[in-house]
Amino acid sequence: MKKLVLALVLVASVLTACKGEEKEAVATKEAEKVAVNVAELNNVDLAASLITWKGTKPTGSHNGNVMLKEGDLLIEEGTLKGGEFVIDMNSIKVLDIPADNEGNGKLRGHLISGDFFDIATYPISKFVITNVEDKGDKVYVTGNLQIKDVIKSITIPSTVSTKNGVTTFKSETFNVNRAEFNVKYGSKSFFDNLKDKFIDDMMEMSFTVVTKA
Repeated sequence: MKKLVLALVLVASVLTACKGEEKEAVATKEAEKVAVNVAELNNVDLAASLITWKGTKPTGSHNGNVMLKEGDLLIEEGTLKGGEFVIDMNSIKVLDIPADNEGNGKLRGHLISGDFFDIATYPISKFVITNVEDKGDKVYVTGNLQIKDVIKSITIPSTVSTKNGVTTFKSETFNVNRAEFNVKYGSKSFFDNLKDKFIDDMMEMSFTVVTKA
């Protein structure tokens, strides 16, 4: 009997540990009102700015990047006040598979298709800053994230620094729940019969936005 109890305790401990390792998405809520309109600043260096992504599944992961199409960052006396960033969904790249490998083209084609981001219908995504809270070592930036036809407010921990007139706005790595944005393929949030063929709902992301010199 003691051995049985011990075994149950060990199993419970393992399950608890595994549960604690699950990725947590940034909290989302309804879109907020934009206080500052910065859409005409056009002061972001698009070539130097970058968004990274990583998707995972039971058998492994894939990662890559995506570029900005337009960008505006409002800085007043060294302080971030607002920003608006238009993401070019057609620029999605896969980096973990060699570019000349057939698998690279297949995965990229899958990502831009209706199964995932449906760029024929939704060629851009967008992030618009609605609030900035400076807590010393980190800046917590709240904004409306639009993917496909869904807009949600999220808060991202980041840093903002300015050197020689160039500002760098850099996020920490954060997770977005793609299911909340109607990206359904392979998602256990929408399909019950996937077994081990599912793809995690959590998309791991980060970005670096740099202003023009």
